[in-house]
Amino acid sequence: MKQALAALMAAAMLASCGGGREAPAPERGVANSDWRRVATAADRNRLRRWRTAWLDAVGRARASGAEGEIDAQGVLFDPDIVMAEAVPPPGDYRCRVFKLGAKDPGMRDYVAYTAFPCRIEDDGEVARFHKTGGSQRPMGLIFSDRSGRAVFLGTLIVGDETRVLDYGRDATRDMAGFVDRIGDRRWRLALPLPAFESTLDVIEIVPAGAGR
Repeated sequence: MKQALAALMAAAMLASCGGGREAPAPERGVANSDWRRVATAADRNRLRRWRTAWLDAVGRARASGAEGEIDAQGVLFDPDIVMAEAVPPPGDYRCRVFKLGAKDPGMRDYVAYTAFPCRIEDDGEVARFHKTGGSQRPMGLIFSDRSGRAVFLGTLIVGDETRVLDYGRDATRDMAGFVDRIGDRRWRLALPLPAFESTLDVIEIVPAGAGR
């Protein structure tokens, strides 16, 4: 079952970006399984540590002088907000990446990037997410969860790459996080302890034509 789910993720991600190699056809209905049966041990561990990472990252970002910028984003960096309809409906969105809590000396503890287009697609019991612009492009699947939050598992595409690594093949590219609705037509994807640069990445997700 886990192999079939991995194949589903690979097929979904390749279909989204037009990757250059074929993936095996997914078994019908396998997406009903729990995300825990897909996630690597390393990703399950970092999801368990999400709150510690979140508080550390936001605290260091505030201490660095970014308190005003953080407050201006409202509930975006509130770790405790959980609302119904955690999975965004299919459609075109605008995604803005925030990186908090630098991993290495000399890097900034708060960085906000320009928004890029992204997309949510329905794939039955899961949703596909892919950020279509920028030098770092998360791509993967969103699983509903009984906690009320949704769980994202995927991989990172960088630079001018067109092929997608299978989830679980390279731990430095694997991504895991939580998706929450945080307002009217506003969501976020929070990625604790990413492999590069920061302690917490938060991606704001709003409809492509939204005014924010």
